[in-house]
Amino acid sequence: MSRPRKIVVAVTGASGAPYAARVLDFLRDEAAELGLEPHVVFTKFGRLVWADEVGTDPAEAYPFPTYAPGDMMAPFSSGSSGFEAMVVIPCTAAAVARIASGVSSDLVSRAADVMLKERRKLVLVVRESPYSLIHLRNMVAVTEAGAVVMPASPSFYSAPEGVEQLLDTVTARVLDQLGIDNDRMRRWTGALVGHGRKS
Repeated sequence: MSRPRKIVVAVTGASGAPYAARVLDFLRDEAAELGLEPHVVFTKFGRLVWADEVGTDPAEAYPFPTYAPGDMMAPFSSGSSGFEAMVVIPCTAAAVARIASGVSSDLVSRAADVMLKERRKLVLVVRESPYSLIHLRNMVAVTEAGAVVMPASPSFYSAPEGVEQLLDTVTARVLDQLGIDNDRMRRWTGALVGHGRKS
């Protein structure tokens, strides 16, 4: 039996915690079947925003190992631990700046640095608007280093019904980038499916 694919889900303090919740909901329900081993880290403000926007205790809601932001002994702080992918969702502009600068001042930035140096998948779901020139330059820098920058920009062509389906127009694409099969949104087929449109 092959070993599970180990992935990191990092949650920082940008507004957008429901995006992270939808990813973690999917992993809670599907990780075992898909052969995934998720590990989770929250920043201090990531926890605060989660409490405000989601309102649950993630330690109770999800059965994954969860790490404090200052825990540099976490397994994914080293490339030798074999973690294959990481997503930062939502990702603050400040987290992008630390990653772009190679400043490993907390577990999130250190784990992201590990992904880049090991040439593994790193997805940054940036939740900021508007972007300053500094933000844009930092996003260019992390892209040049190998990360994927995915702004938390919902789409509407799949005619989402309700907030969760709207969130999943982003989270489905995040899972795609991590190489995780999912059916969280209606895929584009070339036919318009929105209200009042003819297919």
